Amino acid sequence: MKPSERLSRIPPYLFAELERKIAAKKAQGVDVISLGIGDPDRPTPALIVEAMQEAVTEAETHRYPSNRGRADFRQALSDFYERRFDVDIDAETEVMPAIGAKEAIFNLNLAFLDPGDVALASDPGYPVYTAGPLRAGGEPVVMPLVPELGFIPDLDAISEETARRAKLMYLSYPNNPTGAVVPEGFFARVVAFAKAYDILVVHDNAYSETTYDGYRAPSFLATPGSKEVGIEVFSLSKGYNMTGWRCAAVLGNAQAIETYWRLKTNIDSGLFEAVQLAGVAALSPDGDAEVASMNELYRRRRNLVCEALAKIGVHIPPPKGTIYVWAPIPAGFESSVAYCEHVLEQAAVVISPGSAYGPSGEGWFRISLTTPDDRLAEAVERLAAANL
Repeated sequence: MKPSERLSRIPPYLFAELERKIAAKKAQGVDVISLGIGDPDRPTPALIVEAMQEAVTEAETHRYPSNRGRADFRQALSDFYERRFDVDIDAETEVMPAIGAKEAIFNLNLAFLDPGDVALASDPGYPVYTAGPLRAGGEPVVMPLVPELGFIPDLDAISEETARRAKLMYLSYPNNPTGAVVPEGFFARVVAFAKAYDILVVHDNAYSETTYDGYRAPSFLATPGSKEVGIEVFSLSKGYNMTGWRCAAVLGNAQAIETYWRLKTNIDSGLFEAVQLAGVAALSPDGDAEVASMNELYRRRRNLVCEALAKIGVHIPPPKGTIYVWAPIPAGFESSVAYCEHVLEQAAVVISPGSAYGPSGEGWFRISLTTPDDRLAEAVERLAAANL
């Protein structure tokens, strides 16, 4: 049975490969500690679970949902954006639920790319930014995130020809995998660039609620003119410990939302309404305390990892956002994959090679903070003991 040609152009998904390696080691009886996958280890907050429990008893949630989403969920997102980001969102025309951010990002390629069109993708970045355009028949062109610029792309380095062919641009701040936060003024430059070349900016806002040391991440949609050229994919997965719930939304440019809706009506039947009602509870002011509690937990873990890395000669500034630590591989290793395989063999600790997130990730590795405190502490002790 032969797979499609489009599938053969896509490498195996990073996290599926990590899960395979972990399973193989465990089958050998090895006590593996995984710091590779960013899946929160704490349960979803009780107020969200209780809202879901109540919602599933309501018969109205058992029927097909609307692709447009429940009015109360769309309003909750609108209210949240006003309270959190000082952004005015029209609940009728500028927001629509998505079955997780990954689904939304992939479907946007189908909605806006024709064969030969270019999607500009942050590099390193979430693998779907490049795999999605390929599956839609488009061409992903990576924008290297320059460490000296604070891990933002150099927009001036994008050729005129590429810019004119581009239909989409993928950005994400706070950034996965680097943990970088957006420098002041960069989003305004992005808006101007997108207007000049008629590009739809897709800001993957998965980590805005996971920040530290007093930093509050902005929304791309707070930038003047952003709604003319952009949309934002907001996910409840990481900030609210809801990865398995697949609860997200696309917000911003009304025309882009309408186009996305036209596609989705032919692909799925919408987000389960009970999940939407759980999302309403999460986005309420009562949910803010839960987010703050998780951020304090991740801050402690971040400090633990950064201090451990410093002991083996890897000195990095603690990231202000996300649930990741991004660090250069030690000298003496030919690649990030070689280093991560060495760590797995010598310390039974799984970390992610930077090259898995794109060519510009080579020479770096990523550690996830979503491991229970005791296991995270043991993992960094193993790294230090083995001088890895």
